Amino acid sequence: MADVTSVKEFRIDEPATAHELGRGSFVFTDDYSVFDWGKMPDPIPDKGATLCTMGAFNFELLEDVGIPTHYRGIVEDGAVRSVDDASEPPVEMAIELTQVPELPHEGRTYDYDAYHAAGGENYLIPLEIVFRNRVPVGSSLRRRTDPEDWELDHDTWPDGPVDLESPIVEFSTKYEKGDRYLDREEADTIAGLADIEALESLAREVNDHLTEQARDGGLVHEDGKIECLYVDGEIRVADVVGTFDENRFSYQGTQLSKEVIRQYHKRTQPEWVDAVSAAKKRAKIEDVADWKSLCEQDPVPLEESVIDVARAMYCAGANAYIGRAVFDAPPLSSAVGAVRRL
Repeated sequence: MADVTSVKEFRIDEPATAHELGRGSFVFTDDYSVFDWGKMPDPIPDKGATLCTMGAFNFELLEDVGIPTHYRGIVEDGAVRSVDDASEPPVEMAIELTQVPELPHEGRTYDYDAYHAAGGENYLIPLEIVFRNRVPVGSSLRRRTDPEDWELDHDTWPDGPVDLESPIVEFSTKYEKGDRYLDREEADTIAGLADIEALESLAREVNDHLTEQARDGGLVHEDGKIECLYVDGEIRVADVVGTFDENRFSYQGTQLSKEVIRQYHKRTQPEWVDAVSAAKKRAKIEDVADWKSLCEQDPVPLEESVIDVARAMYCAGANAYIGRAVFDAPPLSSAVGAVRRL
């Protein structure tokens, strides 16, 4: 049994039950998504392998320090093994599965009571826990809040990135068609049996380890998120952590993340980006869950040269983060130079 998301395939070998975790895997593709669009017109070669490799590396890093996860290993030739034992960059990750109930809704009103009634004590927590060490260009925090909301010494957001003395942790919805940030009380309700304080503490701990690993590779870890499952009173880190799609990293002031591709689309396809924004606003006004059905334009493919730059960024960045040459890629300084010239 398989389900396909915008960038990875989800395989179910043994479904989860009310009392036991199941087993399955993620198979990472070279597709990418920006602005919540889903699958974009072009693949980026080796992108899937970089996400799988970095994700596996980070799960093993977290397991080594006692943080529970749903990770079982990477899959190669049908066998589950450590990412360090892979003979080539992997694209499949073995995981434990929890229950993911349907989230009923009427328009943009979602029934989380029904979700939790179906999930019981074994469910995917329908939240994303976001942590921020820096507020870079493109961060949604700039749209939604003012610096004074976070006791920062700025009247308005500066043009450049803003470093934070202490990480900011926020909660957003995961399964709503138009994801939204939540206040603490609503996040606590949506988390169900999972303790909101424990989720924040776990996110801060994961952030600390990813930040230290990035620093060792010469990178700055700017922000990211975790998703979690709840089973029998325990919270475990789920989905994938610490990749260039889930997190923002930078190198000598230049972004190393999916944000590079987002910003490129803003510069080169502003009409499509504006159409996406207009569709999301219209969906909110009309109480329509599927905003994409209201979008009047589609994105156009990228030039081959841009795809080459994106591939080099993902591969060189992964090599630097992990600390060894897993991918055939230019030095990180060269890859970043090409990003700056986009």
